[in-house]
Amino acid sequence: MTVALMWEARAVVGRGDDLLAWVRAQELAREPLRRETLRAPQDRVLVITWWDAEYDAEVPELPEPDSDLVTRAVHRWRFEAV
Repeated sequence: MTVALMWEARAVVGRGDDLLAWVRAQELAREPLRRETLRAPQDRVLVITWWDAEYDAEVPELPEPDSDLVTRAVHRWRFEAV
């Protein structure tokens, strides 16, 4: 089974590039099958990682950035491939 984790954060106004750089510098405890980093208007950054694992398996996740970098807590979702 393949499970995908989505991690989305919104940077403080004008700090989108800082959040993007922070995300890119984050290493996970092990390598996913795939990792993509995307950005959107309003300084939002989205990271999707794919894992060869069961839906409820423990897999490494990106941490919360420092509170001075983001406007709110990170949103996280988990999906399974169908």
